Amino acid sequence: MTWLIFAILSAIFAALVSILAKIGLKDLNSNLATAIRTTVVLIFTWGIAFAQGLNKEIGNVTKSAWIFLILSGIATGLSWLFYFRALQMGEASKVMPIDKMSIVIGIIFAALFLGEKLSWLGIVGTVLISIGAILIAFAK
Repeated sequence: MTWLIFAILSAIFAALVSILAKIGLKDLNSNLATAIRTTVVLIFTWGIAFAQGLNKEIGNVTKSAWIFLILSGIATGLSWLFYFRALQMGEASKVMPIDKMSIVIGIIFAALFLGEKLSWLGIVGTVLISIGAILIAFAK
């Protein structure tokens, strides 16, 4: 499979996260809901790692990789906590586009911190994503 197939599958399941979470958040504290979801993710992903025998490679993880993966985990946790609270308070169809502004922010960060080059077409697409997200989120 190519990266594109995995990216499409990621988008489909990310959309399901929002819909299923919005339903599951009814009459439940958003932080508790995030904790439950995170526990499921923890068990699920470690199950996959153990099934593939990847747990034997933990000793090969460098200190630098540990630091950045831990920081990424913290960022993930904060993102999920804020996202679930926003989802609990607002309409899913309005929260999701603003959350997906992470695409725009991620592209900017990739250019600034990873040195990735942005083409004019990429810049135009990024601007269009921003405009689209704002139009959808604030449409009445």
